[in-house]
Amino acid sequence: MRGHVRKRGNKWCFVIDVGKDENGKRIRKWFSGFETKKEAERAMAAKINEVESGGYIDPTKETIEQYFKRWLSDKQAQIRHGTYRKYAWLVNRHIIPGLGNLGLSDLKPFHLQSFYTKLSKAENPLSNRSILHAHLIIHEALDRAVKWGLVARNVSDAVDPPRVEPKRGQVWTAEQALHFLNVTKREPLEQRYWIGFLLAIMTGMRKGEILALKWEDIDWETGFARINRTLTFVSGEPLFQEPKTDRGRRSIALSPETMDALKHHKTRQARERLQYGPAYRDHDLVIAREDGRPMFPRTFDGAWYRSIERAQVPKIRFHDLRHTHASLLLQQGVHPKVVSERLGHSTINITLDIYSHVLPSLQNVNSGLKLLKIIGRKFPSFIGYTSAPSESSVYRLRLCARTRPSSSPES
Repeated sequence: MRGHVRKRGNKWCFVIDVGKDENGKRIRKWFSGFETKKEAERAMAAKINEVESGGYIDPTKETIEQYFKRWLSDKQAQIRHGTYRKYAWLVNRHIIPGLGNLGLSDLKPFHLQSFYTKLSKAENPLSNRSILHAHLIIHEALDRAVKWGLVARNVSDAVDPPRVEPKRGQVWTAEQALHFLNVTKREPLEQRYWIGFLLAIMTGMRKGEILALKWEDIDWETGFARINRTLTFVSGEPLFQEPKTDRGRRSIALSPETMDALKHHKTRQARERLQYGPAYRDHDLVIAREDGRPMFPRTFDGAWYRSIERAQVPKIRFHDLRHTHASLLLQQGVHPKVVSERLGHSTINITLDIYSHVLPSLQNVNSGLKLLKIIGRKFPSFIGYTSAPSESSVYRLRLCARTRPSSSPES
């Protein structure tokens, strides 16, 4: 391949062949702006080597705004609705306003570094975690641009996103969890929600999994709950989805006390269904609205925060009950692998990363609180028992978590 160097005005430039069009005609490209002939010749040699090695990509005229809108539209069909909303918020509210006018092929590492700094120092600054999420979206989008031959490299590889401190949820002690359950169980207006609070504390299930749990998922003989779906709402309409990962589809051992609480809740729900009459819309849900329809997450959240205030316990997110469950089990000495399976983590490494601050305490297990023993013995006070369960039944959750029946799906 040959090229040609020439002078235009006070600057030097060169032209080379970069390929052929669909008709077989040569495609020639000019490169200009060099101060000396030798500088142009060196640049021409490097460009020829780039073309011959297959590394040359004709710069696209597409802007970042145009490309990211196209990429986001394609991405929508590949991810869940909730994830898409987060992507769309960052792309449309931050990435496009901050970088959209740049040409895709003109984007440089310093543009991104400056962009991240502005996001952190804006009047309404983004957290380091949100900026990191924006960086990951940009990286993913540019990866596809490289694969499609729109840019030669992913410039975000050369940029350092802000450091994010590990996010540790707040947790309750076993005594606080027990006090909360005892107080809120006595509140008649919150009865339809209470079983969800109990399941979160005793199983570590996510809110979407609890709201999607159906009676058909409860194995009354073996004492297991099968997690097969999650619930979200799109434009006000319920949407049941499969768990995000194969590990998310799992079976969780339930203590005898939890099983009895479920039976009590099922009986109360059956009475409510009869009272409501033909208008009742039975979705077989463990937690439902008065007419049987799926529960709005915001409605459930409202009951959660009312109950926290009533019980006068530390204010935490509902999701933090998941952390509470895991932390208390680890403090009991339950193996992290078992905890990982109960939570539905894709790998045990995720569990170890999230709860690494709990693990040192495992060396002193005997001094830790026994969640099932403490809560199990107190269950009679709010589900109608006249005598406390046996020592063996108190620890059934811990033992059953280690051995699942062969008929249960893999977690």
